[in-house]
Amino acid sequence: MIIRRSNERGYADHGWLRSFHTFSFANYVDRNHMGFRALRVINEDRVTGGHGFGAHSHRDMEIISYVLEGEMEHKDNMGNGEVMRPGDVQRMSAGTGVLHSEFNHSKENGLHFLQIWIEPKQLGIKPSYEQKAFPIAERQGQWRLVASQEGREGSVSVNQDVNLYAGLFSEGDQADVPTSRHAWLHVVNGEMEVNGETLSAGDAAAFTPDESISLTGKQAGEVLLFDLA
Repeated sequence: MIIRRSNERGYADHGWLRSFHTFSFANYVDRNHMGFRALRVINEDRVTGGHGFGAHSHRDMEIISYVLEGEMEHKDNMGNGEVMRPGDVQRMSAGTGVLHSEFNHSKENGLHFLQIWIEPKQLGIKPSYEQKAFPIAERQGQWRLVASQEGREGSVSVNQDVNLYAGLFSEGDQADVPTSRHAWLHVVNGEMEVNGETLSAGDAAAFTPDESISLTGKQAGEVLLFDLA
């Protein structure tokens, strides 16, 4: 197990946007943390009311947005216009090219979300978009598959051999980790004991195939698990 602590991440403060970068991103360059397998970006973003990311383009990247607090408004040149709330998962396959914007839907309240980039398995596909809600009851005390290559079990589909799970764990909850492949475990909030180590909000850990992973809740919180080829 290799631990990546929250305070080791890159950080950018643009006034309206405060962002922590788990891996190299924009002006934050760290040759030791360029990504993990196909996982390329985990940005923890906080956006003030009435602000956001204006129209910008992407290509050949799988982009997943996961709202933690507040509401995020999405628009793109494929004709999609949605508002995301906590528990919603949005997947955008940029493929040959897509133009989109992301704004805090509220003028007063803050927006807190994770932006995740995954390198695609196939390049040059037709751009597409998908958004689904995953209620608390489906994540409480258990792992809920929220993204997968085939869109299994009602998850959003991703153009890569990856399974993304979300789980909400209370103090004392014990969770078997559903992977025997490479794994990246990201603590969204709360505090978890993972293989005897305490991981807090923003901390993460990387695992090699067949490495046993034991997770116990220490302080109620949420965890994302990436199961990667």
